[in-house]
Amino acid sequence: MASLIVDEQKCNKCGMCAAECVVCIIQIAEKETLPSWGDGAQDQCINCGHCVAVCPTGALELSTMPLEKCVPITKDLKTTPEQIEQFLKSRRSIRACKEKPVEHEKLAKLIDIARYAPSGHNQQPVQWLAIEKREDVQRLAQMTIDWVRELIQKDPAFAEMLQAEALVLGWDFGIDVITHGAPHLVFAHAQKDSAPLGDCHIALTYLELAAHSMGIGACWAGFIQVAATYDPAFAQALQLPEDHASFGAMMIGYPKYKFSHIPTRNDAQIIWR
Repeated sequence: MASLIVDEQKCNKCGMCAAECVVCIIQIAEKETLPSWGDGAQDQCINCGHCVAVCPTGALELSTMPLEKCVPITKDLKTTPEQIEQFLKSRRSIRACKEKPVEHEKLAKLIDIARYAPSGHNQQPVQWLAIEKREDVQRLAQMTIDWVRELIQKDPAFAEMLQAEALVLGWDFGIDVITHGAPHLVFAHAQKDSAPLGDCHIALTYLELAAHSMGIGACWAGFIQVAATYDPAFAQALQLPEDHASFGAMMIGYPKYKFSHIPTRNDAQIIWR
């Protein structure tokens, strides 16, 4: 449970903390008074840190979020719109990776960045499973193909939607159509009885973009995630907490090739009102 701490020597009584409070529990009773919490605010605070982050003088902190642990924003690192545009447009889904594994420290850094992704009501439900060994990645790819083979017999309509026969044909021909030889897999998982799909996808997108910034390739592992969702044996093999499920998976590895151009995309279809 958090409590609000205000340094009256630093506070300039600007009111920005109250204006930015997501749940409107910071009060300024009258002009030129210090911000404070009303009765029961401790139970309503979602610990998002907006108030701490917006304070221009560093006068405010939460007991659960000491100011000394909140890294200052470095203005010199600010990116231009043109840089961001190229960065986002140049991102590619990497399906051809070098054999060189991504260093453990870099994988940990990607997940550390991804944990800052937004989540509903700041519940931060996303947890992570990182498969570092290539042989374990291949074992999961083999399990996926085994399940796809069964699916062709048990549920032809679903199998046709997944283009299952083409997957099996490619695999039997010696092509890794499931993980494309990626050395690592990262799963975003959360409690089954919550509603974490969007939160997991946003966090994985943060991870994917962070990877792009570090020269590391990433690609959504769609077939792996389908197996994790519909095959009980695969889900059990992940050894997640009993009340958790995977809500998204990403292949990670160093890109084998460099890209030199940004391909075209369809024009945006927009309804303006």
